[in-house]
Amino acid sequence: MIAYIARRLVLAVVLMLVISAVTFMIFFLVPRIAGVNSDALAARYAGKAPTPQQIVDIKHRLGFDKPLVVQYGEYAKGLVAGRSFDNGGDKIWCNAPCFGYSFKTDQPVRQLLTDRAPITFSIALGAAILWLISGVIAGVISALRKGSITDRVVMLIALAGVSLPVFFTALVAQALMRKANPSATIQYVNLADNPVGWAQNLILPWVTLALLYAALYARLTRAGMLDTMSEDYIRTARAKGLPERTVIVRHALRGTLTPILTIFGLDLGLLLGGAFLTETAFSMHGLGQLALAAINENDLPVVLGVTTLTAGFVVIANLAVDLLYAVVDPRVRIG
Repeated sequence: MIAYIARRLVLAVVLMLVISAVTFMIFFLVPRIAGVNSDALAARYAGKAPTPQQIVDIKHRLGFDKPLVVQYGEYAKGLVAGRSFDNGGDKIWCNAPCFGYSFKTDQPVRQLLTDRAPITFSIALGAAILWLISGVIAGVISALRKGSITDRVVMLIALAGVSLPVFFTALVAQALMRKANPSATIQYVNLADNPVGWAQNLILPWVTLALLYAALYARLTRAGMLDTMSEDYIRTARAKGLPERTVIVRHALRGTLTPILTIFGLDLGLLLGGAFLTETAFSMHGLGQLALAAINENDLPVVLGVTTLTAGFVVIANLAVDLLYAVVDPRVRIG
């Protein structure tokens, strides 16, 4: 088990290095291949009608006049050990992990990310718990009552959940909320300040986002359970006289969890990088809204920071899934 965990940790670190390099090159190498030189990149930060000297100064301050290898080295160093930035007068130190410096807002990207991350984390983690539990339970019930009215109703709800876009479901949910209480509003509250208010203001975003994903997990669980329940070891467990609950939970469901964990890791990792539609529908300014604003303002360091952070969440989520594999199915430890 220790060797398995060590291998996965090493692979995760290597993957993060590769992702950071590829992401950096997409933002800085691809534009040069397309014909955008360092002067054009610097001009984006110089305002309207910049002078040639202003472009030269900004290019030097942002490091665009250095080779790409050196620029990536400084970026990678900032992620690990921090780095300093010249904002035009003073040297500003950015602690690790440093994702860069936004010269549009005159703030370290890390500060912008940490300000917005709690909102996105709250939405993603709450919705993930809700859709995982409800989706798996609905899928198991549907599989055990295959062909019944319960099965058809659950699958109909699952089909509706997959078909309805998030922004539509969010608008309907808000309309129902305002009909019940015209003065009700949704505003993010810090968990440490008011846990009850935090949960109350996130119930609708959680339900809206969970409805979309729970439908997929219900269908996936149902299909997996129907396949697993016909296996020989399930019949053997029943022949031994094991209680039906034990057969379903410890044997059938356990064999169904592997693909569910795989998809769950990807979905959660991507949502932690920004649940854009949900944040937009409920006017919550999380990482998704930060990325959109940075794209509109052409704030390259912020876009790069959000992209790198999202990739890191996906890697961490998949690392957690790999470790859970060893618990659900011990056979993967020798792989």
